[in-house]
Amino acid sequence: MIYMRYSKKTLSFIAAIGLSVLRLSGQGAYLPPDKPKLVVGIVVEQLKYDQLEKYRDKFSEEGIKRLINEGSYFKNASYHYMLTQSAPAHATISTGTEPSFHGITSDHWYLPLKNELISCSKDISVNPVGGSYESGLHSPVNLQASTFTDELEMATGRKARSFGVGIKESSAIFSTGHAADGVFWFDDVTGTWMTSTYYTAKMPGWVNDFNALKPAETYINGIWSLLKPADYYTDCLPDSNAFEFGFNSQVTFPYDLKKMRPKAGLFSAKQDYALLRETPFSNSLTTSFAIRLMQQEKLGKDDVTDFISICYSATDNIGHRFGPSSVEMADAIFRLDDEIKNLLKFLNDSIGKRNVLVYFTSAHGIAEIPAVQDSYRIPAGIFRQSQALQILRSYLNAVYGEGDWVKGYSERQIYLNRTLIEDARLSLEDVQKKVARFLVQFSGVAAAYPYSAFEANDFGNGNLRRINNNFNPLRTGDVIIALLPGWIEKEGDYVTNHNSPYEYDSHVPLIWYGWTVNRATIARRVNMTDIAATLSSLCRVPYPNSSTGEPMVELFR
Repeated sequence: MIYMRYSKKTLSFIAAIGLSVLRLSGQGAYLPPDKPKLVVGIVVEQLKYDQLEKYRDKFSEEGIKRLINEGSYFKNASYHYMLTQSAPAHATISTGTEPSFHGITSDHWYLPLKNELISCSKDISVNPVGGSYESGLHSPVNLQASTFTDELEMATGRKARSFGVGIKESSAIFSTGHAADGVFWFDDVTGTWMTSTYYTAKMPGWVNDFNALKPAETYINGIWSLLKPADYYTDCLPDSNAFEFGFNSQVTFPYDLKKMRPKAGLFSAKQDYALLRETPFSNSLTTSFAIRLMQQEKLGKDDVTDFISICYSATDNIGHRFGPSSVEMADAIFRLDDEIKNLLKFLNDSIGKRNVLVYFTSAHGIAEIPAVQDSYRIPAGIFRQSQALQILRSYLNAVYGEGDWVKGYSERQIYLNRTLIEDARLSLEDVQKKVARFLVQFSGVAAAYPYSAFEANDFGNGNLRRINNNFNPLRTGDVIIALLPGWIEKEGDYVTNHNSPYEYDSHVPLIWYGWTVNRATIARRVNMTDIAATLSSLCRVPYPNSSTGEPMVELFR
């Protein structure tokens, strides 16, 4: 037997600690449960890490700043793939793996055999529930891997309750998974929350009651004015500037949404609610609906861990129209801070901080407007893909003869006419390489990679690895284009965009809060695939079946 000698001073200290523990026990000291009663995933679309730092001191004490001050703040979290878009991000977070494995490689992809560009969540086998027809044809059918929520449902024999909420259908769907009890998104046509028959044949009564109040009508007939005093926006571009596209060329506050809203037309008795997506009020609508869902579905009210994902999309649309340095974007972030404040108050008051585990992050960042960068003499520009495609088609006609050699284009990917190439007895790989070599001659193109370069490669770090992480043989184009830093692809009315592997698109904030989470700031680099592995470890359920992430060890200390 080994005896250890302690001084009288040490023995007195140990006795004092023991007495303190006994006293705390006698007073009913609270110990957190073995598992959180509710996991809340908050994912903001288009929020760069540096934007959080930029406005941090101007946030209220009860919103995002509370998450930072009381939680574990990972300051170097990023996505490790090329096409930094919303749907791939939500799927990456929930599955814990890269797009090449979970299959959601982009928001849209081209189907050469059907000559059709489809949405990543499109599913014509389901029917709408509670909204318009086209808006209801969605499900997780294209998601090829299980999610944390799927594993939670299986591990608990469906005793766990899991839900997804988001203005955008793909965000709500992929952030939750296949086995969710319910997923709801916003319908632009009816101005109501809806779902599809993949989840339920009949809309829950409480959703019908919520929709009957017509909250969207109230928001879309309001006025978007500045939330904060003028000195809160001094770090922004002037409210009136030449860089922004705005709403029908209006680029200054206030915005009278009632006047801007499309009116009922000759062939339609309904007004469109799409404008709501372009304002911070869509975030307010999302928060109120998510809180009602948690109340009505009694989430976090028993000993089995429940889950809800809450997806905020307003900053994505606003950033595209006005840019990340605009007054509009700053105001949207300040208003988002208010939504987080309201959400945390509900969670802490109704369920308790020690019973709730929250993670707060972003789906992607955004590039600064090229014209703004140019004003600072920073290299940047706009890649005009329509012009590039027209010239490419002329080139292929000159080389191989007249023919429809290019079937489609989506998300910086060229889809070739493989049937025509086969009929012409040409080598597909040779054509892909020839197209790639031709495309690198265009301004703004850093590189172009043929399909064959990714079929059987395991690259190291760098952009080639990130492109490989986006590669899926059934959905990736024949040639992938990588643009130079600061360059964006021209898309509709947008003045800027995301969709690159560069820091401004891939580096996002990540904060954990509640339950057993300690206050900490972590500087090490983490991959966003690590979120699902961390959740699985903390909640003691199997990892998603294609998970490649690793638990964030700082949350287990």
